[in-house]
Amino acid sequence: MIEMEGQIERITYQNVEDGYLVAKIRTKKEETLVTIVGYMPSVSIGEVLKLKGYWENHKRYGEQFRVVSWEYVIPATTQGIEKYLGSGMIKGIGPETAKKIVSKFGKETLRIISEEIEKLKEVPTVGEKRIEMIKSAWNKNRELRDTLISLETLGLSQNLALKIFRQYGRDSLKVLRENPFRLAEDIYGIGFLTADKISKILKIDMESPIRIQAGINYVLMKASEEGHVYYPMEKLISQTSSLLGIGEEKVRSFLPRMEEVGKIVVEDSQEQKCVYMKSLYRAEAETGEALKKIALSHKRPYLMNTDKVIEKVEKKLSISLTQAQVQAVKASLENKITLITGGPGTGKTTVVKGIVEAYREVGAKVLLCAPTGRAAKKMQETTGYQAQTIHRLLEYNPHTKSFRRNERHPIDCDVLIVDESSMIDIILMHNLLKAIPKTASCVFVGDVDQLPSVGPGAVFRDMIDSNFATCVRLTEIFRQSRESLIIINAHRIMRGIMPILESKKGGLSDFLFYYREVPQSVVKTIIHLVGSYIPSYYGIAKQDIQVLTPMYKGEMGVSNLNSLLKDVVNPKGEEIERGGKSLRVGDRVIQIRNNYDKEVFNGDIGKILDVDLDNRLIRVSYDNREITYDFSELDEIMPAYAISIHKSQGSEYESVIVPIMTHHYVLLQRNLVYTALTRAKKLAVFVGTKKALAIAIKNSKPLTRYTLLGQRLKDQYFAGKKNDNGILF
Repeated sequence: MIEMEGQIERITYQNVEDGYLVAKIRTKKEETLVTIVGYMPSVSIGEVLKLKGYWENHKRYGEQFRVVSWEYVIPATTQGIEKYLGSGMIKGIGPETAKKIVSKFGKETLRIISEEIEKLKEVPTVGEKRIEMIKSAWNKNRELRDTLISLETLGLSQNLALKIFRQYGRDSLKVLRENPFRLAEDIYGIGFLTADKISKILKIDMESPIRIQAGINYVLMKASEEGHVYYPMEKLISQTSSLLGIGEEKVRSFLPRMEEVGKIVVEDSQEQKCVYMKSLYRAEAETGEALKKIALSHKRPYLMNTDKVIEKVEKKLSISLTQAQVQAVKASLENKITLITGGPGTGKTTVVKGIVEAYREVGAKVLLCAPTGRAAKKMQETTGYQAQTIHRLLEYNPHTKSFRRNERHPIDCDVLIVDESSMIDIILMHNLLKAIPKTASCVFVGDVDQLPSVGPGAVFRDMIDSNFATCVRLTEIFRQSRESLIIINAHRIMRGIMPILESKKGGLSDFLFYYREVPQSVVKTIIHLVGSYIPSYYGIAKQDIQVLTPMYKGEMGVSNLNSLLKDVVNPKGEEIERGGKSLRVGDRVIQIRNNYDKEVFNGDIGKILDVDLDNRLIRVSYDNREITYDFSELDEIMPAYAISIHKSQGSEYESVIVPIMTHHYVLLQRNLVYTALTRAKKLAVFVGTKKALAIAIKNSKPLTRYTLLGQRLKDQYFAGKKNDNGILF
């Protein structure tokens, strides 16, 4: 590590949010100015800094000094003090005033401002009002510096220290000493493990109540990220004990205390105790109640003969519905809640169009929605009717983090049709149901055989499995889809049958399987397919080929494939490196968390249009809508030449390539392979071994998600009366 000391002569760029700085300093050793870069919050022109770091050679800006750590040095000369004060960092002191103050007090200037500020009255043009301005700015700046220095003594990086200061201000150190685990709850990007490291520095007892509570919360949060709504108590105790390094009895004895203060909810079910975070318990319990109220409330009366209405719809749309499709449309006209599920090519879109037209025929107001922007856009394109995201339908306010539409202010409709229902998690379903008028009918459409939602719960499957409402399964593949091996193989896979791997002679097949035994060969084949074969033989552009992989790490993982595919698909362009990843103009990127302010959501895929190094901005296009990211926000996007299969839900691509090897053994599931295959519109290619594919197809049991929604629906509905058709009345 190289040490250097110098005075800041010029600031080229300074980000007030994350403290990133590009500046020129003058050192005693160097004749010319030296460029320094790094995270140095609150630094100003004229300040003297002692730096530690290393030299690096930037391909655009040349040699620069990368700062790893730094500290302030009080300017030693009157010239240095004058430049420091006149830099504009202290409101009320400009270059002329700085010159007068330093001329009066010399090397004592900074001490005078800090300890005897009233003496500034001795300087011409400095009155009471200006002194108050200087005092306020000086104290605010000193508060930031003192806090950052204090936080850095705890071993925190300056970037992390700045985040903490922005959250808690002058109380930062006090908050940390009282409860460092608040960081994990209050500040995005800081988790339990970071907070626990700070707690050890602060010598907080391993069996401290705040640490045990934070550990329990962390395990429950991780469980929710894996899709669980609740977690079995014994698993929770075991994992928390292991995480904290304390005895299980300590954890067990603490749970009643958390339940008493409303942090968790414990419920008995099937000879085990289920532990919920309070928010998820409320979401699940109230979802069950809301479905009950909608299903049992009176349906708005319509004067119609359902058979005649369906005949009119068929004539208007110039279609002939199959028996199952007629059953689906009819059920939606007769019931308050209808569930419709089916695989690709089974006519779900036609059913939705039929339902919309049938209700319009009798004068009902119909709204269409889907959980993501991609799914809503696809719904609108395929049906020809306006569709919107659930968040837009419920009028989400990103500032209050709440929905304007709720039980007090419901949406205005007679019928709500929800597509891609398998993607809806328990939190979103809870908010949606609260806003639906009790007189309205609901139609939930989706493919229950796909992967469940990214968020907690398995709502669509639970609704179907509970038999609380009429469910119509569409299974017949339409004639135009029977020639597609994508469609045929998708249905074979869901029946537990190996797909057809050998295409018919003559013409190009829309499903290909490349047998490869080792990861290196799989990767090499994927590069060849993207870079040459598919664009040449199928006419599909490189940018329209999506690699879907089951895992993030390893040779066939998301990270490695993105690194390799970038140079195949987009080899040139302005580039930046940030957090171990590089982003280039023209790169395909994916948003990895919801950002309601920008209205881009987890899984949205866009293209980088521009990298502005001077202003530290990146512009990304999502469906012709431009979004600007500051460099400090780049942890929200990742390269997307390869993405996880889970992230692909609700999307379609011209072509998909799926590596499948026994290396993915833990992730080899039927619904995973099925979901990947059904993302392809024109071409699907699997690369790997038949054994791995066979293992996945045989594994029809999805990974367990701990949820009691299905049980709640059974308990609530099977106690009611039903007519001969099994429909509640």
